[in-house]
Amino acid sequence: MPKRFVRLLVGIALVNLFGFLSPAVAHAALSKEQLVDILKVVDDRQRNQGDWRSNVYIEQKEKDKVAVVYDALVFRRSADQKFMIIFTKPKASQGQGYLRVDKNLWFYDPSVGKWERRTERERIGGTNSRRSDFDESRLAQEYDPEDKGEEKLGVYTAQLLTLKGKAGLDLAFPVIKLWVDKETKNVLKRQEFALSGRLLRTSYYPKWKKIFSESRGMDIWYPQEIRFYDEVEKQNSTLILIKSVDLHALEANLFTKAWLESKSR
Repeated sequence: MPKRFVRLLVGIALVNLFGFLSPAVAHAALSKEQLVDILKVVDDRQRNQGDWRSNVYIEQKEKDKVAVVYDALVFRRSADQKFMIIFTKPKASQGQGYLRVDKNLWFYDPSVGKWERRTERERIGGTNSRRSDFDESRLAQEYDPEDKGEEKLGVYTAQLLTLKGKAGLDLAFPVIKLWVDKETKNVLKRQEFALSGRLLRTSYYPKWKKIFSESRGMDIWYPQEIRFYDEVEKQNSTLILIKSVDLHALEANLFTKAWLESKSR
């Protein structure tokens, strides 16, 4: 494991243990344009501008319950922002899936053969993950940033921003606090809030990995590991591991209800 990520994990452990972040480091306030540029870099580092397929491991832990492990396939297409996830394990969830087309999110359960429209606040598979956690980052398009200074997170110096959702968009979380590593521009930590200001979820991104994108002719990055902590049900948490990624072109008709249904039989 790279030393930078080892140090980040140690830093995260200290933050979790003591609930401590260093006070903001004094620096000249950034303009709105500079903050938007930071978000654009965060988005651009993860943008394939093509198709995406990944194998994902999801582990859900809840208070007084046995941990549940899921395997899933995630598909997405940059050109029209289409998205699909299909569960392959456990058996009780096998064949269930989500499809996002024309900004509408649909859920399919093969046991009843029925499609239901869902909102972006939908907990994917009943875990503490959302559709946006698996999709391309579109922070610059969806949020307006405010400068909250610099903070030390473990050994990292992070740019701290508060993001407020733009009007008219269906977003999983209307307000986000975002810690971005000033050196790499990778996200280190997120906190997500309701409009009331209540903290709902804290997320850590201890591992990032790069892969060559033929569609862009350059390397792109993706979070190989994400850890979500439920701030409402304090003992609940979700771990996501992206085990493999394939950036080759997908079938043209893949992002359809008929295709997902055919794979769920």
